[in-house]
Amino acid sequence: MTTFDVTTADGAVLKASREGEGPALLLVSGLGGTASFWGPTVPALSKDFEVIRFDQRGIGASSRGTATCDIACLASDALAVLDEAGIETATLLGHSTGGCIGQAVAHQAGHRLDGLILSATWLRPSVYMGALFETRLSLLDLSPEAYAGMAALLSYPPEWLEENIAQYENAVARAPSSEVARKVVRERIHALLAFDGSASTHLVSMKTLVLGALDDVVVPAFLQRALAEALPGPELVLYPDGGHFFPVSRTERFVETVRAFGASR
Repeated sequence: MTTFDVTTADGAVLKASREGEGPALLLVSGLGGTASFWGPTVPALSKDFEVIRFDQRGIGASSRGTATCDIACLASDALAVLDEAGIETATLLGHSTGGCIGQAVAHQAGHRLDGLILSATWLRPSVYMGALFETRLSLLDLSPEAYAGMAALLSYPPEWLEENIAQYENAVARAPSSEVARKVVRERIHALLAFDGSASTHLVSMKTLVLGALDDVVVPAFLQRALAEALPGPELVLYPDGGHFFPVSRTERFVETVRAFGASR
């Protein structure tokens, strides 16, 4: 694995890495914004792809910068990572909020993408999602530990989490306890709730896969169906289970889906 820094125009420094050989695959994580989210998938994916991942601005080892943190800004950051890596075109795999970022990259610079995987994401927020994330914002201010714990409880299948309770414990241990950390979470939640890609679906012209799980309670499957119906001819795959974080809870199945998509391009 090779690490590198990406400095944006507004002064954020993004910590990124690349590993493996093959076509470029840019991994963009969700609300948490960490490169480490993809850890379970990378050993297998890097056998078929050159995998690039990064901590998003204000997250993990990356600094915040001064720009307004909206989805368009986060998409520009993703493009800056490709630029610094010297990669002209890549498949972008975005999970949850990362899928919104992926749609925005397709809107801004579709010629840079030769494939787009939208995992557990949406075209525009629903009433349900608005209520869920407003509730999570309230919990964030009341108790960061409860916010982090509830996020884990919502994101994994109960039976899987019973056998992997360290995921819950680690989430609580990494709760956004400082005001600076909570500010980053707030602005990211506001950014995802403000995203609406419905006016730009015609710009998503590359081969696209919409991926979800039927038991996802954070971004329910009806939102993946609506996204797939709005886009021009994507493939739609819905797993029977796996929760919101199915790349972690159903890693083998997820990797095989990504490999099959890459082979079909």
